[in-house]
Amino acid sequence: MAGMVPPGTAVLGEASAAASAKNINEVGKKVDYMNLPCPIPYEELHREALMSLKPEFFEGMRFDFTKGLNQKFSLSHSVFMGPMELPSQSAETIKIPTAHYEFGANFIDPKLMLFGRVLTDGRLNARVKCDLTEDLTLKANAQLTNEPHMSHAMFNFDYKGKDYRTQLQLGNGALFGASYIQSVTPHLSLGGEVFWAGQHRKSGLGYAVRYETDKMVATGQVASTGMVALSYVQKVSEKVSLATDFMYNYMSRDVTASVGYDYILRQARLRGKIDSNGCAAAFLEERLNMGLNFILSAELDHKKKDYKFGFGLTVG
Repeated sequence: MAGMVPPGTAVLGEASAAASAKNINEVGKKVDYMNLPCPIPYEELHREALMSLKPEFFEGMRFDFTKGLNQKFSLSHSVFMGPMELPSQSAETIKIPTAHYEFGANFIDPKLMLFGRVLTDGRLNARVKCDLTEDLTLKANAQLTNEPHMSHAMFNFDYKGKDYRTQLQLGNGALFGASYIQSVTPHLSLGGEVFWAGQHRKSGLGYAVRYETDKMVATGQVASTGMVALSYVQKVSEKVSLATDFMYNYMSRDVTASVGYDYILRQARLRGKIDSNGCAAAFLEERLNMGLNFILSAELDHKKKDYKFGFGLTVG
């Protein structure tokens, strides 16, 4: 009688063995280092937090109109009227009224994108993105102005590997930079960067880590220039995200922390934040009709007694 096995014991043992085998297979899949995902570019490490915490706030009135001529080519017109801030030694913000018109031309193709903007104050902005190969992309940005020594240009060569990305930067003023980011697990990426500004005789190193799942994104970045940047985004649902960031400069001892939200409605998107300096901001984009969007922007800086409000329309 002592050697008899109770009924059901063999079935329980087989179920336990099957569960253990399933767990082993799942662990094996998670550590498949030969099939890791490609990480995002190094320059976009904080993109989820930036989208929630730093939309394009503005003050005054803005109107944007885009007219498509065909499937690839379009023209844009933008009018802006509002104050412009001037640098000041005092704590008070100095603003002067300003207005300008901007004309733009866009060419969008699967392998080539061209963007050009001309402003009434004489500035010319141009951007180019060209896929040289399936994995190598050229990006170029340029700004030409009438002011001496204020024009600049930047060229980026981005290479996308199977589980890594690397970038080489070349700019005027003897600016050279390089970055590399590598996936080490399905959710964790590590990267680094180096730059040299020959005109100012300055160099720097930087390191970054990013952890990402379906529900959250955590990013940390540190550089020899004194910058420490941390961000965290939690996806509460398909429509709601919460974000926070922490910026610290151990050279100047400046520190700023902020917390914000991103709420996507059926025909609107609302983003807002509040930071440790007492500045609260909100940005609303509402679709009134197909191709017609209404924009509201507000920033309240109680410490500096600086209050900014803006509204605009986007057509096309």
